[in-house]
Amino acid sequence: MLRKYETIYIAKPDLAEEELKALTDKVQEVIAGQDGDLKRLEDWGVRKLAYVIKKSPRGRYVYLRYDGSETLVAELERRLRLDDRILRYLTVKIEKETVAPVVAEAPEEGEATEESEETQEESA
Repeated sequence: MLRKYETIYIAKPDLAEEELKALTDKVQEVIAGQDGDLKRLEDWGVRKLAYVIKKSPRGRYVYLRYDGSETLVAELERRLRLDDRILRYLTVKIEKETVAPVVAEAPEEGEATEESEETQEESA
């Protein structure tokens, strides 16, 4: 049974484009070789890390969303662990698809809504 997974890995920030391409190709080969289905691959770019990892204050974030088995996750994590270009990685199993809730914007200070105007008139 194929389950849904997300993996985010942080690579060294000073990788050349061809090195980054080779790294993502290797990840795609692992997923395809284990009968997985890659849904999304996003390069989030270089970002500042919360703390220094392996003497690096910055890292290149890459997001993967795929369907696969537990053996696929184990093999992918094994390959990421052995690669010196990877600073950190995290894989999460997705139980349900979630959609971010839409938050209604609160009125800014100084802006009165109809409801607040009505309550002000009733209290006067």
